[in-house]
Amino acid sequence: MRLAWGITGSGDKLRECLEVMKKMKEKYGDYLIIEVFYSRAGFQVAKIYNIVEDVSSITDKQWIEENSNMPFLSGRLQMKHFDVFIIAPATSNTVAKLAVGIADTLLTNGALQAVKGYMVVYVMPSDFRAGETTTILPNGKIMKLKIRIEDVENVRKLQAMEGFHVFEKPIKICEIIGKNIGESDNQL
Repeated sequence: MRLAWGITGSGDKLRECLEVMKKMKEKYGDYLIIEVFYSRAGFQVAKIYNIVEDVSSITDKQWIEENSNMPFLSGRLQMKHFDVFIIAPATSNTVAKLAVGIADTLLTNGALQAVKGYMVVYVMPSDFRAGETTTILPNGKIMKLKIRIEDVENVRKLQAMEGFHVFEKPIKICEIIGKNIGESDNQL
């Protein structure tokens, strides 16, 4: 199975997503091929969180956004080069752009073109529920954040759009990969 994993500029739950991907790679080995597509900000955040080497250790290829069409993700998605496209975590900016159809970044262009090609796109927004939440900073400290209702409204709009499957927690990635590999009950 070939997985395209999009990483945006959100540090929230980034390490948790990496841990889930590590477990999936351990479970499926060479049967699971993972290519990472970083947005420009995603690569910067991965460096700040010091996870670039960890991501590299479980992926078959890493790409960094040059522009909205380079590397050529959208065409590869439309040609079914990948079985699954997951954007996790997705910033509120990425979610807002997807919700209104703006395709001006590598990941938004890839997602919108994939849906046009009848591919389901899985998105894990960093701002899923309104209210207060906490996140772990690169130095390990905890920071409180206020999730705005406007950002959550974009999540709900994206949830209602054809071709997108929105989920809240990194552990859901296990189910998505298991389902696409053909397992009915994929527990770690």
